[in-house]
Amino acid sequence: MEVSADSAGNMAAAAAAAQDELNQLERVFLRLGHAETDEQLQNIISKFLPPVLLKLSSTQEGVRKKVMELLVHLNKRIKSRPKIQLPVETLLVQYQDPSAVSFVTNFTIIYVKMGYPRLPVEKQCELAPTLLTAMEGKPQPQQDSLMHLLIPTLFHMKYPAEPLKAAASPFNLAEKPKTVQLLLDFMLDVLLMPYGFVLNESQSRQNMPSGQGSSSSSVGGPGIPQPPPGMSFYAAKRVIGDSPWTPELLEQCKLGIVKFIEAEQVPELEAVIHLVVASSDTRHSVATAADLELKSKQSVIDWNNPAIINKMYKVYLGDIPLKTKEGSVLKPEMKRESVSTRVKLKIVPHLLRSRQAAETFPANIQVVYDGLFGANTNAKLRSLSLQFVHHICIICPESKIKPLGPMLLNGLTKLINEYKEDSKLLSMAYSAVGKLSSRMPQLFTKDIALVQQFFEALCKEDADTRLAIQEALSMMVGAYTNLEGAQRTLMEVLVASYLIKACHQMKTPAKYTTGTAALPFNPATFGEIVLYLRMCLAHSAGVVPTSQSLADMQDQAPAIGRYIRNLMSGNHISLSSSSSSKSAETNPVHMYIGLLQQLLTNVGGLPVMYCLLEVVSVYPEKLATRFVDKMDWIKSLMNTNKEEMRELAALFYSVVLSITSGDELRASLEQLIKMTKDNHNPEVQHGSLLALGFTVGRYLAKGKCRTRGLHNIEQPNTAVMPDQEQLIKSTTEIIGSFLDSTSPFLVVAACTALGEIGRNGPLPIPSEGPGFTKLQLVESLLARIPSSKETNKMKERAIQTLGYFPVGDEDFPHQKLLLQGLMDSVEAKQIELQFTVGEAITSAAVGTSSVAARDAWTVTEEEYIPPSDLKGNDVVPWVLDLILNKHIISPNPHVRQAACIWLLSMVKKLSTHKAIKSHLKDIQSAFVSILSDSDELSQDVASKGLGLIYELGSEEDQQELVTTLVDTLMTGKRAKHEMTGETVVFQGGLSKTPDGQGLSTYKELCSLASDLNQPDLVYKFMNLANHHAMWNSRKGAAFGFNVIAAKAGEQLAPFLPQLLPRLYRYQFDPNLGIRQAMTSIWNALVTDKTMVDKYMKEILEDLICNLTSSLWRIRESSCLALNDLLRGRSLDDIIDKLPEIWEILFRVQDDIKETVRKAADLALKTLSKVCVKMCEPSKGAAGQKTVAVLLPCLLDKGIVSTVAEVRSLSINTLVKISKSAGSMLKPHAPKLIPALLESLSVLEPQVLNYLSLCATEQEKTAMDSARLNAVKSSPMMETINMSLQYLDVSVLGELVPRLCELIRSGVGLGTKGGCASVIVSLTTQCPQDLAPYSGKLMSALLSGLTDRNSVIQKSFAFAMGHLVRTSRDSSTEKLLHKLSSWYMEKEEPVYRTGCALTVHSMGRYSPDVVKSHAKHVLPLAFLGMHEVPGEEKGEKENCILWTEVWQENVPGTQGGIRLYMQELITIAQKALQSQSWKMKAQGAAAMASIAKQTGSLVPPHLGIVLSALLQGLPGRTWTGKEELLKAIASVVSACNAELQKSVPGQPTISDIVQAVLKECRKENLKYKMVALRCAAGVLQATKEDRFQELADIVFPMIKKNSLESMGMGLPKHDEEDEETREKEMQVESQICAFETLSKAWPRSPETQRCYRQDFCKLMCERLKLSTWKVQLGVLQAMNAYFKGLLLFDKEHLDPVALTEILLETCSSITHSLENRSYTSIRTEALSVIELLLTKLQETQQWESLTPESTEHLIRSLSTMASDSRPELQEKAFILKKTLESLD
Repeated sequence: MEVSADSAGNMAAAAAAAQDELNQLERVFLRLGHAETDEQLQNIISKFLPPVLLKLSSTQEGVRKKVMELLVHLNKRIKSRPKIQLPVETLLVQYQDPSAVSFVTNFTIIYVKMGYPRLPVEKQCELAPTLLTAMEGKPQPQQDSLMHLLIPTLFHMKYPAEPLKAAASPFNLAEKPKTVQLLLDFMLDVLLMPYGFVLNESQSRQNMPSGQGSSSSSVGGPGIPQPPPGMSFYAAKRVIGDSPWTPELLEQCKLGIVKFIEAEQVPELEAVIHLVVASSDTRHSVATAADLELKSKQSVIDWNNPAIINKMYKVYLGDIPLKTKEGSVLKPEMKRESVSTRVKLKIVPHLLRSRQAAETFPANIQVVYDGLFGANTNAKLRSLSLQFVHHICIICPESKIKPLGPMLLNGLTKLINEYKEDSKLLSMAYSAVGKLSSRMPQLFTKDIALVQQFFEALCKEDADTRLAIQEALSMMVGAYTNLEGAQRTLMEVLVASYLIKACHQMKTPAKYTTGTAALPFNPATFGEIVLYLRMCLAHSAGVVPTSQSLADMQDQAPAIGRYIRNLMSGNHISLSSSSSSKSAETNPVHMYIGLLQQLLTNVGGLPVMYCLLEVVSVYPEKLATRFVDKMDWIKSLMNTNKEEMRELAALFYSVVLSITSGDELRASLEQLIKMTKDNHNPEVQHGSLLALGFTVGRYLAKGKCRTRGLHNIEQPNTAVMPDQEQLIKSTTEIIGSFLDSTSPFLVVAACTALGEIGRNGPLPIPSEGPGFTKLQLVESLLARIPSSKETNKMKERAIQTLGYFPVGDEDFPHQKLLLQGLMDSVEAKQIELQFTVGEAITSAAVGTSSVAARDAWTVTEEEYIPPSDLKGNDVVPWVLDLILNKHIISPNPHVRQAACIWLLSMVKKLSTHKAIKSHLKDIQSAFVSILSDSDELSQDVASKGLGLIYELGSEEDQQELVTTLVDTLMTGKRAKHEMTGETVVFQGGLSKTPDGQGLSTYKELCSLASDLNQPDLVYKFMNLANHHAMWNSRKGAAFGFNVIAAKAGEQLAPFLPQLLPRLYRYQFDPNLGIRQAMTSIWNALVTDKTMVDKYMKEILEDLICNLTSSLWRIRESSCLALNDLLRGRSLDDIIDKLPEIWEILFRVQDDIKETVRKAADLALKTLSKVCVKMCEPSKGAAGQKTVAVLLPCLLDKGIVSTVAEVRSLSINTLVKISKSAGSMLKPHAPKLIPALLESLSVLEPQVLNYLSLCATEQEKTAMDSARLNAVKSSPMMETINMSLQYLDVSVLGELVPRLCELIRSGVGLGTKGGCASVIVSLTTQCPQDLAPYSGKLMSALLSGLTDRNSVIQKSFAFAMGHLVRTSRDSSTEKLLHKLSSWYMEKEEPVYRTGCALTVHSMGRYSPDVVKSHAKHVLPLAFLGMHEVPGEEKGEKENCILWTEVWQENVPGTQGGIRLYMQELITIAQKALQSQSWKMKAQGAAAMASIAKQTGSLVPPHLGIVLSALLQGLPGRTWTGKEELLKAIASVVSACNAELQKSVPGQPTISDIVQAVLKECRKENLKYKMVALRCAAGVLQATKEDRFQELADIVFPMIKKNSLESMGMGLPKHDEEDEETREKEMQVESQICAFETLSKAWPRSPETQRCYRQDFCKLMCERLKLSTWKVQLGVLQAMNAYFKGLLLFDKEHLDPVALTEILLETCSSITHSLENRSYTSIRTEALSVIELLLTKLQETQQWESLTPESTEHLIRSLSTMASDSRPELQEKAFILKKTLESLD
């Protein structure tokens, strides 16, 4: 029965609980309904959603239903309002609760999924790690959902900069390997997901696999939609999730994953495949990021790690359905597809890196087959797969390649047979077969068919593939070396048959056919062969062979001619007997001509034509005869489409024609004239014109020879015919008529032809008159030179032609007109043309005796001697005069330049001419005047001219010339150019001034020569300073200055030692002209590169001296030269010079000119690098020496420099030297460390000091701390720390005094902080060595402990804390005494803070020292703990520091006080006797603490403590004096018993009471109250009766207050605060007064008799009139009063008195009972009445309670029947009953 009752009870309870739950849910529903705004709804949801979800675990069906109903309602409202936030954080915590029911977690995650994406991004990032933690141990779908939430957040995550700081990393994945694996799989699926993919499920929904039970066979694949490549249906589904990502968001997700991997949140090894997949992404941003990351990790990734490679294969191939047990288990929706071709293309290159990949079977062969024959493969993937085959063939070891071989061979042969598109791929396939055969010969040995197939292919394939097949076949040879029997025979037959085929194929291409003719060689090769033969010919003829330019070749023609004549005549003699035809065949010259002819006929080509022309022209008599019958062939060459070719062919034609008879000549001329008239073919006209000119020219030249009777050359048929003259005349006129042709190249041809005729004889036309005359011709040609319509070629030819007229015609009438015209035809910017004009002027001026008259093929310029019988037409003096007096001094710079070039030409060509010889000085001054032109070429030409002039003079002339030149150059006198309207001022812009700046190069050269006392060397320098490109041109090179320069170089060699330093510096001159000139001279003179090392000292002397030159150019060049000199050379010999170089460069670094400063900066940087290298320990003694010379310089001059760049460089250098010099720094540490410490302040920006002054205390501290931290991490401090490592006793003796000096006198925060830091380092690095010096350092640090700057104070205290470890005990003791006296005697806060910081620092860093000096330290700390915090913030901090020291070093405060009682009392006493009020208060507080904590003191301590406290009482009131009173009270109450005994030296109780009462009489109300309470406490404890004295003090106090409070009107508003404070004080004092009286109420009848009435009256009065607080105090006092009232004792009964007292009391207490506002008052009043009734009951004195009083009480108590507090109701009811029963 009992049991069922029990269960019924339980059920009832459960039902009640369920009802309760339903009610709660109803309330939530109601609140949801009332929520009007989103905000209200959000608040309700965040508060109630988690607990409501927990209700799902309820066992009651009803509750669960209600929850579901509520959730449905919620969902509707949340979904329509996307802004509402859900309490995701709380939900996640709830979700992770291991005790939660699955039903709850399932619903919780729904809301997590709903709420997480709504969170702001920052919050999502913050919660991301929680999502990961939440995943552990949850079902797979939920894990997928959480990852789906997490992935988009990754894009916004911030990771720590250094991946090493794993602690700072947001995801701490190291401990969660399972989670990492899940996450990585999911990430890979995200990366594989294509953009915009939609999973099309609808049509296949009906036949989806049902639940887990269905096996894969029953459903099969068709029901499942096609997932994207590389993914399974399940993977695609989970990535798409409930809310698919947009393409943009998916891109962000992928980028986030790459970032996540980059931040090394997961092991690198695991994430390689992710990066590879990402790098193939179709969006550029993802692919680039992944690629970069892959590249940066390339070196770290181990591509042979099986884990990485297997993963790559798995992704590449997908899940291949193998016929294995696992294969059948894999559910179709889990089966992964193979990845897309894009990804494959990224994976294979990584497989190619890996040895492991080549060995992994069967995946390797699967990849190969997929790449070669897969459905989606392409050419690129095939190519990569073939590379992979090669890779496998090379790498795969024997054991593993065995099963692969046949498969690979099958694949390759299949590819070769089927795939024909790309020859490159085929080549790779063939060579792969070759490689395979060399690895596995046994595969091939049986199969000869393969060889046959390859040979077949060899015949069919194109050239590139053929090469690969040949290579493969050669590799396959090894497989067939050991063939036996029939096989071998078969192979031999096979090879032989293909050999024959191959031979047939090979034969044909060796013949080269062009048109119909066959050549013996490839045309290009043939051309080279011919040129080579020509070079051989030149070499045999004794000249330097060249095949570069035809003009250069032509200069060699006369020498070649001589050699050929020799050859021919030699052959002539040796082969005279045999038939001549035979000899012609075998003669090398004829063979050479034969080859040329053959090549020219079939291929052509300018060089070939030239070679043929040359070989025939040098010996036409013998060699031209071969070609007489080939005239038509030569004419065909004259009609080709190349202008130059036609010209050479025409020349050849004229040579051949010149040996024919007169008739043939005539016929040919007539035919040519006819051809010139063929207007349809300008090429034919051109060739014919040239041929006419050359032929007539040759004819005239022959004529000249004839008339002179020079018959040394055989002339077979040269009978003169008079009618030929007429023919020549008409020919000339026809040629002349073409000068007016419209076709430019015909005009050029006519001009050339006339030139040839004029060069070889007088023109057969009239001098002047109408028609075509010499005058008209000259004028026509002159007019063409300045014309802008003409081409340069035309101008050149016109000038040349004009120059030739006076050469062939001694009576040329217009010679001067022609010369004048040439000189006046100067145009701007036609330099090349002026060289041509120069040649023409020279030729025309000398006339018939010019070298131009010679036959260039047979005679050189040097060999030519003009015929003596000629009538002279030499006008050189006139020309010279005209140039010197008109053109050289022209105001137009172009004219001056041209005149200079003509003059150079004349001096060079006519060096022996008397007119030149006699005018040397004039010519020199002309050249010198041009030197100062601003144009470089003019200067150069002039300088070359000067050199030539000098060489021409006799010794006297030379002397005179040098003097004049030096004088002109050094004084800078120069020819004035007349200014006319045409003068070009500042030509070429303003870059070159017209003040002769152009002369600077020559001045420098001149001063260089003068310094050597060899002024004539200036000419040599001029020859060497060749830098104009003009001299490399055809025209310029003709002057042959390179030869002259070489000679000059030899002559200067003896002066090298003096020259070298200067030249070295000049190579770096800022003036480009000087730089180039000097570099040329340097390159010519200094061929041996060791010269610089040899003359190092001299060069350095020169540079050091010139670094401070007054000219900026020299300073700059010296800096640049120094920069170059110091690089890469051993400087061991010049170590002593280094400081000097540093100092001077420091000065130059502050130069007025920026370019000089930059150059100095460059030099200094190089110097710094070199010096740092020299300071390495490996350099031994030299290194030591370098450190010794450098440090003083850098410390004294560098780091204290006012120039910022100098300072920073010096510091950098010092830091680097300290790093590289290591232990070599030791001897220099005493100088180095203090200097660097000083620099810490010097180098700080001054503005910081200013800011520090202006800042508030708090800002200043923060700023100074930052400054100090900056100093500690500065390069100077780094250097100091480097050098501290190497210190020992030997150095400390010198270092410590300097350090002490710095600590005392150092200015600047940095220096002081640095010093402290150095001391700390010393204590840790060499404590033993430091011990003797600790005392000195201590006293130095002591001065800094009182620094006004709190940061310095702290750092000195910090140092001191470390230093006491190494110091002697006596020093430590002295220090502690000093600190103690500071603390006790000095009032300034800075001293007290200093003490606190130091002692605290000692406690923290040298606790053993504090332990051993505990008797000194701990009392001070104890006193410090009781520092009374004032307005200053520091004092509070000090208090904390002292407390820490005390607590660290005592076994609990009580134990500590007992241990050090004597010392503590002594110090507290000392404090109490201090002059400072603050100290007194502190002493009092300490004493109080001692008294309170110890519980009870025993003699003699009790006496000492009390005496000390009492001694402090007399005298005026001071802040903190209250502590003394409190201390006295607590001592007396704790040690009451001890005090009853009389002990000598211990104050008696009455002494104490007396002293305290005296204090109660003080005026200060606040103090008075403390004194009263103290007195009350003492009296209560000691039971002394001093009520009378107290009443005298307190009664008036109460009365006065009551009067005041009654008399107070309403205060004015502005006095209100003051009033309020005063009121509170009065209330407080009244409460205190009553409390005192109640405690001091004695048990003495006499006193009670005196005061019982008054006391009661006083209380009753106050009860009616006071505030509730005072009333409460009064009631409490009343309680005590009645408790101690003796009238209730049997012995002291006095009914009358009692009646009176009760009447008074009852009438007044009713007020309190009826007080509706304050329960406490009603409670207290009831307890007084209860006490009274109890006492009356005990003594049965009911009669003393008058009916009136009873009535009062009953009435009041009845009002309490309706009291709000039941317990009071009850009490009042009982008391009322008691009273009523009395009636």
